[in-house]
This record gives sequence, C-alpha cells and structure tokens, in this order.
Amino acid sequence: MKEKILKLIENNSRLSTSDIAKLLGEQEKDVITAIGELEAGKIICGYNTIINWDKVVEEKCNALIEVKASPQRGVGFDAIASRISRYDEVDSVYLISGGFDFLVQIKGKSMKEVSSFVFDKLSTLDQIQSTATHFVLKKYKDHGVFIEEKPKNKRENIIL
Repeated sequence: MKEKILKLIENNSRLSTSDIAKLLGEQEKDVITAIGELEAGKIICGYNTIINWDKVVEEKCNALIEVKASPQRGVGFDAIASRISRYDEVDSVYLISGGFDFLVQIKGKSMKEVSSFVFDKLSTLDQIQSTATHFVLKKYKDHGVFIEEKPKNKRENIIL
C-alpha cells in the first residue's frame, strides 16, 4: 500500500487522506498511519508547490552552480555537502559524476545576490577548488510540470 500512496501523492500532493483511501480501497486510518511512517522514515521528505515565478511581480533569480571539491578523509564528500546545504540560499545539493563533484541549486533575489553568495560564502570554503555558475534564464518544465503552455501550431492546414 505504501508504494501506491507514494505514486499517488508524487503526482498530486493535495490529495486528502480520505481521497487516497477511496482510490486505493483502504481504510483512511490505515492511510494516515502509512503516511506517518513514510514521513518518519524520511521517505516522504516534504510537499512542494511548483510556482511560475516569472508571472509574479517579485523578481527571483535561480542559478545552478557546478562545484569541484576535495573530499575529506574519512567522510568523503558528505561533510562538504552538509556544510553547503546549511546555507539559506541553497535549494538543492547533488553529488554528481563528470567534471564537477556537486551541482548546487540556489535561489536569490537578483544575479548580484547569487554572485555574492558564490564569491563570499561558497568559494571561500577550504575544500572548494572551483565553481561554475549558470543562471536560469527561463524554465520550460519543472519537476515534470510544463511551466508555460505548449506553443500552438500557427501553421495553416492546406488540403490539396
């Protein structure tokens, strides 16, 4: 039952426990217990809303920062990831393969604020060797959701 609950709420976290129970043919109290166990076990780690910030008056700036770091003896990259994760500006931290070790996603009010974060906080950490910052110019799809409507075909149909 837990895996079925996860699949349902992954696509729509607004489903009520009674709706989930009805969809699965289970008792609501059993669904509430299962969700509580999934949250306690850190399998369900949060509930998010996807917002198209481009349509809101307040300006936001998102950036993806590739980070090359020196792993620490005995703990590898975990201690560095933990330290980076503690900054309020940091939205996500991923250990990645390739030319860099981490991909860090941050949110700021402006490009200047993001640049200051990289310059003043991130790049000054002892284990950080280099960074490459990429500013998000436009989102088309986020967390599996299309942000903008798909463009309509403006071509005229011609029948011969």
